[in-house]
Amino acid sequence: MNPSGDPGTPMAVAIRGSGIAASACAYLLKEAGLRVAMDAARRPPLPSMMLSETALTLMRDLFGRPDLLADAPRVRRRLVAWGGEPVMVPHDAALASESLVHRALAVQADDGAMGAPDFSILSAPPLPAGELHMFGERHAIAARARLRDSARHEESRIEAVEAGWLFLVPAEGEEGWLLCVGGSIDALLGQSRLIAPVVEPIDGPSQAFPAAPRLHLPLVGGDWLACGTAAMGFDPICGDGAAQSVRQAILASAVVCAIVEGGDRDALLSHYQAMLIATMRRHLLLSAQFYANGGQSDWWRAQHRALMQGHGWCTGLLAKFPEPQFVLQGLRLVPRRAAA
Repeated sequence: MNPSGDPGTPMAVAIRGSGIAASACAYLLKEAGLRVAMDAARRPPLPSMMLSETALTLMRDLFGRPDLLADAPRVRRRLVAWGGEPVMVPHDAALASESLVHRALAVQADDGAMGAPDFSILSAPPLPAGELHMFGERHAIAARARLRDSARHEESRIEAVEAGWLFLVPAEGEEGWLLCVGGSIDALLGQSRLIAPVVEPIDGPSQAFPAAPRLHLPLVGGDWLACGTAAMGFDPICGDGAAQSVRQAILASAVVCAIVEGGDRDALLSHYQAMLIATMRRHLLLSAQFYANGGQSDWWRAQHRALMQGHGWCTGLLAKFPEPQFVLQGLRLVPRRAAA
């Protein structure tokens, strides 16, 4: 039913964004019988994404697409130098450009003018209120690179250096993408023993983009909620951004559907905000473990300190929320007492 009280008109939801979270929300809400309008606000797409098996499974199951990216090239192993000698570890992930992923998951919005929406899901800025909180000061730069040994096309490399870290993923043919966090490409390659010998940058770097975790607060209003990159951003060191976007979309869509079913709007939105703050708190602690072990320079200590301060800040925020009142059962959010 429409929250306005008209039982004959499905609720109308406007979704701003064109990424994984926006597509997943649109798909789930249309499946639930709601009217959906899309505003494809765009940002420069990432040139290459490495999708873990967890992220792929989530997307395939959610969209009913068992063949999704089945033909994508794979990374089979990872060479890691992080506070010690290089170690080769098995790995299994698919490689795809962000544009390709977005096209594969695109959802057709409802035809015709919808009028003013009853609710909005915002996965792209701007948001109606609040501010973005950053947990650290570091940026990433991505650049195309030529692999000096094409036999490494199934291998990624990650390396901590004195003032940052580098991540190399293969692309098509003899090319790859180099992600540099903490400084310029030349400066970090100058400190590199693992990655510098196997690459040659062949194109100008992309514009720098934030690499520190970030969280927008508030995440909700009376008739909107933030989802995806508009809500939060993860440090790329953890490689869980795509999977997290899907999980956020599942929760956001479940909140909207529960409101449609007559649930307590304020309690549901409060639950959503608390769950995302808790997600960021876990991410900050996980990231801090990497930055504690990456190096001993002032740069590494400053990044670790900012992450731990953010973890404490999130802990303080969560102390002001009640115990979770809802729980996900499949794709539905139900009162915890009913799930017991």
